[in-house]
Amino acid sequence: MIAPPPLVAVLDDEESMRVALQRLLRIRGYQVSPCASGEELLAECSRQPVRCIILDLHMPGMNGFEVLEELAARSAPPPVIVITGQDQAGNAERAGRLGARAYLTKPVDSLPLLELLAELVRDPLLNDGSIPPLPLT
Repeated sequence: MIAPPPLVAVLDDEESMRVALQRLLRIRGYQVSPCASGEELLAECSRQPVRCIILDLHMPGMNGFEVLEELAARSAPPPVIVITGQDQAGNAERAGRLGARAYLTKPVDSLPLLELLAELVRDPLLNDGSIPPLPLT
């Protein structure tokens, strides 16, 4: 039996960014669950096995740091790639301390994002915390 494609959750409050990432990832064979809020993402992670999360930091309501904190409190959370259009001093370090595997700034180049995503999805050990986080970029 063929395994279903990995599910990637995309959390961004900007609909255009969610749609663009959804198209890019689906073309590459991923299932995509677009989420417009932190609460929606956390509910999605409870409903089905998400293999990786692409997460915006700055959103109304629950921000990306709060989502990272909630995920960190869960057993074996999926790896997270943070993307942000508002890079501020200390954000990358804070995201890394909260468990993010990578930190990218918008506009995000698709090739590095896809390579990073493939690495995180391919290696299940990256999900159990036994391997240290990837260097933040």
